[in-house]
Amino acid sequence: MIDIDKVRADFPILKETINGKPLVYFDNAATSQKPQVVIDSIVNYYSTINSNIHRGVHTLSQKATDAYEEARIKIQKHFNAKNSYEIILTAGTTHSINIVATGFTSLLNKGDEIIVSALEHHSNIVPWQMLCERTGAILKVIPMNLDGELVMSEYDNLLSNKTKLVFVNHVSNALGTINPIEEIIEKAHKVGAAVLIDGAQSCPHLKPDVQALDVDFYVASAHKLCGPTGVGMLYGKEAWLNKLPPYQGGGEMIKQVTFEKTTYADLPHKFEAGTPNICGGIAFGTALDYMNSIGFDNIAAYEHELLEYATKKLLEIEDLKIYGTSKNKTAVISFNIGNIHPYDIGSIIDKLGIAVRTGHHCAQPIMDFYKIPGTVRASFSFYNTFEEIDIFISALKKAKMMLR
Repeated sequence: MIDIDKVRADFPILKETINGKPLVYFDNAATSQKPQVVIDSIVNYYSTINSNIHRGVHTLSQKATDAYEEARIKIQKHFNAKNSYEIILTAGTTHSINIVATGFTSLLNKGDEIIVSALEHHSNIVPWQMLCERTGAILKVIPMNLDGELVMSEYDNLLSNKTKLVFVNHVSNALGTINPIEEIIEKAHKVGAAVLIDGAQSCPHLKPDVQALDVDFYVASAHKLCGPTGVGMLYGKEAWLNKLPPYQGGGEMIKQVTFEKTTYADLPHKFEAGTPNICGGIAFGTALDYMNSIGFDNIAAYEHELLEYATKKLLEIEDLKIYGTSKNKTAVISFNIGNIHPYDIGSIIDKLGIAVRTGHHCAQPIMDFYKIPGTVRASFSFYNTFEEIDIFISALKKAKMMLR
């Protein structure tokens, strides 16, 4: 069970007012809010141990290094990676995907095939298109149906001995659909393809086990997990990370440098050139500690109740249409009301203190599939309440009356 009053007290921003109204924050799929312990972690780093890591013999450098590497181990344990060096700390999900996409440039040949899904965020489309342009590989797409689910029979038809890579998000950021990644991974491996799963939207709601999934690469961002922006992680199986070349050259990622030849450092440092976001990495670990103290089973159960309640209330509004009606989804609802543009709705309810996302949500192919310019997206977190949903519904009705 979640003690909602206690949880909400952990988040200072939830006490803010917007346009004179109490903040109702329903844009959690874009970024989560931060508990005080995460904010304190950042302040504590800069106040007490600010120093560069891995390079200094002095006390502050050693303290900072220890804190940073302890965070890596927290991330390893959270995702159940076999080794801590299989966790690469990055600038976020997009950076993580680009590391893999760039690395495969030397591993693909013209005519090889890679597969993405119709439900992807642009961050899990554009890097692979760029990879195809560099290598001559062919990009294929698993189609979706009107419920916002992948058509798995078509995935079966796309797979062949030419398939080298499969890239699918665990959860759609635009629709909330939870994809059947276990099946996707198993079938890809049967034809010898590697799989990358974009976990940016799943990790706030679920607790992936990368070993149980047998996934080759899994990526996530801290800021969706109550952590800071500008930091994330790339999990990769050790064998695959050793095959990929470094993404960037510079300090930290080297073993030895001469003007004739450079040799690269062992994992994970091979992929971590330059001074990292040290306080961000440390705070990432703090955020995972916090969410695990709440409990992901508790989070999932409570957010499902919020989703069911909000869905029922929204469908009572005449002319409201929900996009993404998969039975297996997280606490995200995308919708439109009649012919009203989603931007207009978002602008009006913002005046009432309610934060939602409007537009195509960096998933323009999904909107093209539904032949709409975008949606209003309400995305819930474990610190939201049923009372906030009631306020939201009332605001939507006011906006509809003003715009009809």
